[in-house]
Amino acid sequence: MKNAHLALPPVSRSEHIYLALKKRIMSGDMPPGHRLIVLEIARQFDVSQAPVREAMERLKQEMLIVGKPNKGSVVSEITAQEIRDIYELRQLIEGHALRATMKALTESDIKKLEAIVIGMRNSVDDGDPYRLVERDMDFHGFFYEHSGNALFLEIWNSIKTKIMRFISITNQDHPGYTLPDSHTELLDLIKAGDVEQTEKKLIRGLDFYKQYTGG
Repeated sequence: MKNAHLALPPVSRSEHIYLALKKRIMSGDMPPGHRLIVLEIARQFDVSQAPVREAMERLKQEMLIVGKPNKGSVVSEITAQEIRDIYELRQLIEGHALRATMKALTESDIKKLEAIVIGMRNSVDDGDPYRLVERDMDFHGFFYEHSGNALFLEIWNSIKTKIMRFISITNQDHPGYTLPDSHTELLDLIKAGDVEQTEKKLIRGLDFYKQYTGG
């Protein structure tokens, strides 16, 4: 791990450590199988072991790290089969969430989606791929949150972390595929009120990632 003795403010130490470790995992700095040693992390952040353990417990709850015999806590694996399963599920429900959301979209909602896309472009300009993927999740999560279906939102919250990890990898491998451009096109269709074409484009975008895994 890099940057020894990353001193933190006294408030919410575990939160700072959690976010820092999560970003390293999501960006690939800590690849699957990487060991997380509590004492080592505590030394690097110049804190006691307690906030480190709290942070790692949150990462375990999100399935970003798991316990391994004789190894302790390690970054979890993410398989092609998991991604295929997740994207099959998204193709089944995300179109429904989109349709339900578009039925009741307001001008304020459109502005929120526009702000997300602007944030995506800013993330590209700033060279911040992690923030870019976060904004991507905000865009798609908007449909689940506004679909009126609590189960859809529960499903989304349970899968989005794995989706973020996967997208972070594929964006590095497919530099020609720009998330801001594809979402701008989606937003233009949403503004036009074209539900059918918006859903078709959304599903085609999900196909891109399914095909990447060999699905």
